[in-house]
Amino acid sequence: MGDSPDVAAGAGLPERSQTESSQPEDSRPGHSRPGRRRGRMAAAGALAVAVIGGVTWWGVSHPGAYGRSHDGCVTVSVPSSTGGALMHGCGASARAMCRTAFAGHDRLALATRPQCRLAGLGPTAGAAP
Repeated sequence: MGDSPDVAAGAGLPERSQTESSQPEDSRPGHSRPGRRRGRMAAAGALAVAVIGGVTWWGVSHPGAYGRSHDGCVTVSVPSSTGGALMHGCGASARAMCRTAFAGHDRLALATRPQCRLAGLGPTAGAAP
């Protein structure tokens, strides 16, 4: 039988290429290494923190289109069943809101009065505050 021991030992087994045998199993295409996965997770976490931070900063620095009460426009934050509501009016609407606020004595009227004064829509001279 003139077979050498090397040939007999490898009989029936498929040959492995040089690149397969020299690469560890988890570095082949389709397999990611634990360190690479950790890096990707860290990058995704940093991106999420940056996005949340940016949105928070924008929300704090840009309070909304209505802004504060001034120049004949009134903006009032009032409690409501869903936690809070914003009442806004300019011109005739603001004047009507302020007339009602200075005529009434409920919580909404008391919250509206200071905003009317800021907007320059306080009570007329001779009217009771």
